[in-house]
Amino acid sequence: MSPTNRELADFLKRSRAQCDPERAGLPPDGRVRRVPGLRREEVARLAGVSADYYARLEQGRSINPSAAVVEAVGQALGLDEASLAHLRDLVGITATRPPSRAPSVQRLRPGLHRLLDSLDTSVPALVLGRQSAVLGANRMARALFADFDAMPAVERNYTRWLFLDQDAHDLFVDWDVQARAAVENLRLDAVRESDRRATEALVTELRTRSDDFDRWWQQHRVHQRTHGSKRLRHPLVGELTVEYETLSLPGDGETTLFLYTAEPGSASAQALSLLASWTLAGPSTASRQSRD
Repeated sequence: MSPTNRELADFLKRSRAQCDPERAGLPPDGRVRRVPGLRREEVARLAGVSADYYARLEQGRSINPSAAVVEAVGQALGLDEASLAHLRDLVGITATRPPSRAPSVQRLRPGLHRLLDSLDTSVPALVLGRQSAVLGANRMARALFADFDAMPAVERNYTRWLFLDQDAHDLFVDWDVQARAAVENLRLDAVRESDRRATEALVTELRTRSDDFDRWWQQHRVHQRTHGSKRLRHPLVGELTVEYETLSLPGDGETTLFLYTAEPGSASAQALSLLASWTLAGPSTASRQSRD
């Protein structure tokens, strides 16, 4: 079985186990359910395919389901849009899959660097690339999270920092929420990315060094980060909550801009303003003082 087919089989099994038969609209049949979720034949019936066909699909056999079948299976399993997109990627029916080629080194255009700098005094901003690599961070982002620019290139990765740096554990009040979302986003991107070897290397390292990462990775859940909030306990300005929005950058579908703001007039906004005043003394003053 190929790695992709193995991923497909695992994803379908875990999705089926998470389904609630009652919410799926199935009437009680009097049989005792020894394991949670739907039975294979129930998914097949809900999707309008034969039980044998669905069994082969869940076993990762080399079959090519149509887009209509994939949509029907996704609906039967109650998948949300991100999970359904992940299923489409796993079976290879994404609408515009580019030809295979060697992955290019991701770098920010000069204009994007200038954009980050222009936001420097008010809005923390990060640009993440493949495998959640930190491609750019303005002064406010470095003061709010970590001085990614000072890290060795191989360690300049948001997910890696989140799991392996104790400062990240201490910074996030809701660390488990943020860390799990990072795992689920990496799982979603792992199928899409052109640089599979780098993704596999990162996943192997994190599974080896973090029990939390390993446990959440095995659950095979996916999540698309588009917006949300983070609760922080910052060493300089105390507790604050920031909201983030993401923007896909034109010309590079594997690069995302993250912008962080706080509700106007709130204590969190005041904390961000105070942090901004610290950054004016120098590009690394805030991060340096936070370690003193």
